[in-house]
Amino acid sequence: MVNRLKKLKPTSFQIIVFGFAAVILAGALLLMLPISTKTGTVTPFYDALFTATSAVCVTGLVVRSTALYWSYFGQAVILTLIQIGGMGVVTMAAFIFLVSGRRISLKTRSTMQDAMSLPTIGGIVRLTGFILKATMIIEITGALIMMPVFVSRCGARGIWMAFFHAISAFCNAGFDLTATPDTPYASLTSYAASPVVNIVIMSLIVVGGIGFLTWSDLHDNHLHFRRYRMQTKVILTVTAILIIVPTICFFLAEYSDYPLGERILASLFQAITPRTAGFNTTDLTKMSDAGQTVMTALMLIGGSPGSTAGGMKTTTIAVLFVTTFAVFRRKEDANLFRRRLDSSAIRTAATIFLMYIFLMTLGAVIISIHEQLPITRCIFEASSAVGTVGLTLGITPSLGLCSKLILIFLMFFGRVGGLTLIYATQTRAQSAGGRYPKENLMIG
Repeated sequence: MVNRLKKLKPTSFQIIVFGFAAVILAGALLLMLPISTKTGTVTPFYDALFTATSAVCVTGLVVRSTALYWSYFGQAVILTLIQIGGMGVVTMAAFIFLVSGRRISLKTRSTMQDAMSLPTIGGIVRLTGFILKATMIIEITGALIMMPVFVSRCGARGIWMAFFHAISAFCNAGFDLTATPDTPYASLTSYAASPVVNIVIMSLIVVGGIGFLTWSDLHDNHLHFRRYRMQTKVILTVTAILIIVPTICFFLAEYSDYPLGERILASLFQAITPRTAGFNTTDLTKMSDAGQTVMTALMLIGGSPGSTAGGMKTTTIAVLFVTTFAVFRRKEDANLFRRRLDSSAIRTAATIFLMYIFLMTLGAVIISIHEQLPITRCIFEASSAVGTVGLTLGITPSLGLCSKLILIFLMFFGRVGGLTLIYATQTRAQSAGGRYPKENLMIG
C-alpha cells in the first residue's frame, strides 16, 4: 500500500506540466464568460483555449483582437495569465506561500529548482523573493515611463495600456492593445517612430529574457564580468551577438525608405522582438524572404534558461556551436570561458535542437497541407508558436480548428519544455542496467 502511494505522488516535472495545463483551462473557462467580451457573447471554447494557451505560454498569437474583442475584464484575465505564465506557475505558487507565511516544503523547493533551471536547491526561497520584488519594480518602472506617451494618445485608457504593455513586454508575451477597427492586428506599428515606447519595450524584453539566475548574478557581482558564472557569461555574450548581428542585417537589407533614426529603431526592434516577445513595429509581410528567414531562426533560438522567454534557449545554441568548433579542430572537449562542458549538456542541447526542428517542421507541413498555404508562411507561424514568440504573417486568425490545435500544442511544448514533457511521463529515471558492446558508426 505504501509503495502504491509513493507511485501516485507526482514528480516535479508532472507538477510543472499539470500546473500550466490547469491554469490554461481555468483561463479558457473565464474567457468564455460573456463578461469577458465587449459584446457580451460567449466565446467558443477553442478560441478561448487558444487565447489562454497563448497568454500562459507567453506567446502572443491571437485569433481575436485583444483590444477590440475582449472587455476590460477579459483583458485583465489575459494579463493575469501572462504574468503567471511569464513568472512560472510554480514561482507564483511559491509567492502565495511566502505571502501567506506558509512554509515551503522540500518537494516544492525541488519543483521550483526544475521550473527555474537552477543548479542547486540552496537559497531558492531568497532568490524567489528577489525575483518577485525585481519583477514588480521593473514592470512598474516601464509602465510609468511609457504612460505619458499612451495617455497623450488615448487619454485615461493610456494608463491601462502602459501597464498592460509593460507586463506583456517583460513577460515576452507580445499581446497588445493598440488595434483599431481598420488594423485589428497592428501590434506597435503606430509607435514605430516613438523612441520612448521602442526603447522601453526593447529593454523589458531583454531584461525578461536573460533569466532570473542571471539577474541574481548581476545583482551580486555588478559589472565584474570575470566573477560571473559561466552560464551568465554565455547568456550575456550570446544575447549581445543575437542583437547586434541581426540589427546590422535588417539595417542593410530592410527599411531603406525609412528616415535614419526610424531605420535604426526598426532594425533594432525587429532584432530583439523575435526572442521571444512577439511585438512588431513594422509590417512583417513586407519584409524580404531573407529577413523573414532570419526572424524564423531568432524565434527558434528564443531567450535564456529560467527566464520569461521560450525557444531552444541561448545556451543550447552556444553549446552546439562550441561543440561544432571542437569537432572542426579535432578537440576531444568543448570549452566555454575556460570551462569544459559536460557530455550530458551536449546530449541535451542536441536533443532539444532536434525536437524543436522536428516539431516545427511537422507542424508547418500539416498546416500547409490542411490550409493550402505556402510552406514558408506556415514555417514562420509554427516557429512563432513553438518559440512562444507571437509574431505572425497574418494567417493565424483564419486557420481552421485542426491547425489551431497544432499551434496550441506547439505553444505548450515551447513554454513547458520538451524534456519536461517527456520526463513528466516517467515516474522515475531509467536505470542504466547492463551496457551493450560498443561499435563505431561512420558519421558524415
